[in-house]
Amino acid sequence: MSHEDPILIVGAGQAGATAAAALRAFGHAGRIVMVGSEQPLPYERPPLSKAVLCDAAMDERIGIHPAGFHADHSIELRLGTVVASIDAARSVAHCSDGEALSFSRCLLATGGRARGLPDLPEGTPGVHTIRTLADAQALRGAMRQGKSLVVLGAGFLGLEIASTARAMGLEVAVLESAPHVLARAVPVAFSQWLEQRVRRTGIDLRLACRCTSIRPCPDGVEIALDDGSALHAALLVVAIGLVPEVELARASGLELNPVNGGIRIDAQCRTSAAHIFAAGDCTSQFQPLLGEEIRLESWQSANEQARIAAGGMLGVATEPAATPWFWTDQFGCNVQMLGMPVPGLTYQLRGSQAPDDATPKFLLLGFDSEARLCHAIAVNAGGDLRQLRALVERRTPCRAAALCDASIPMRQAVRDTVAATYSLP
Repeated sequence: MSHEDPILIVGAGQAGATAAAALRAFGHAGRIVMVGSEQPLPYERPPLSKAVLCDAAMDERIGIHPAGFHADHSIELRLGTVVASIDAARSVAHCSDGEALSFSRCLLATGGRARGLPDLPEGTPGVHTIRTLADAQALRGAMRQGKSLVVLGAGFLGLEIASTARAMGLEVAVLESAPHVLARAVPVAFSQWLEQRVRRTGIDLRLACRCTSIRPCPDGVEIALDDGSALHAALLVVAIGLVPEVELARASGLELNPVNGGIRIDAQCRTSAAHIFAAGDCTSQFQPLLGEEIRLESWQSANEQARIAAGGMLGVATEPAATPWFWTDQFGCNVQMLGMPVPGLTYQLRGSQAPDDATPKFLLLGFDSEARLCHAIAVNAGGDLRQLRALVERRTPCRAAALCDASIPMRQAVRDTVAATYSLP
């Protein structure tokens, strides 16, 4: 395609905004139109469950780009607007306000919506989800009035909300149907450590439990559990996952993954239609570390896919996606993860894992049967984690004992591992 041809971006979140900037950085001089259903300028979502939830001043500090960026780079915005349909054959998108937008390439960055409960429709008094800035603002206002909160779901989002609410002085309970927190993302040893830390803050954490009924009442929400107990709280936050926004893609005839529901994309983020690309939480892509196609919901993945998609639309060669990396801030800890929790890993500890440490610092390192480091979890040890990136990326056989010896600086341990593996001087 010509670098003068028009490009349409559907979705003004992390992936959409990052892709627009990348297109300009790669030299695209043609028209770029970005359409988003929300009114605010593109903003970062990770702070919504943390800093934004407790500080209204943060609302103005979470923009992905500084004020004036889009005008300075001739990126046209259509905010508060929905793309109602795409005619893929004619390369035309029709907006809800009647505008028709022609494109040579299109990027779908439609993200996802918070998964709700069928019996609690949107707007049910006392019941909240968090996906948008408006959601966080509504919950923030309610938390200032209410004194108690129940979080349904002990994934990353649910635990971040619980941590923030407890720090604000609310009585908090967390309900999780799985036997451990973060059960799909971390080893049991880490889950158990975090569970102890959560409970030490005074949070009522209940695992392997299910709600048999949730009933709004005049002063909050009544929740009955399958063990016969009941909870009452002023507020309920439903944090049970994300539903990818793929209706537009489905109606346009694009291929979806039948298992995870995401828009299928190749390594260049191209969909089943050659001139339509996709990036972010709405996508399903083959993950080499797992050997299967997954939806990877993360800030880093959205940025990486946006960069690669921008290059793909322009025919510009780009570096492959970086090794998956994720972070969360909760209960006084910065937790970072590198790699993927592939089945069959053996985890070893570096540092002290005492749950009552005010500021714990340790790593859990996951090795496969060939002593290769595949997954690393760092608690307040981001600097050490960065030293491990090359080992994970190169699938280097490691000297686990040296890497887990906290008396040896991590940089030196990595250097010794590389030297031993490749017989370097």
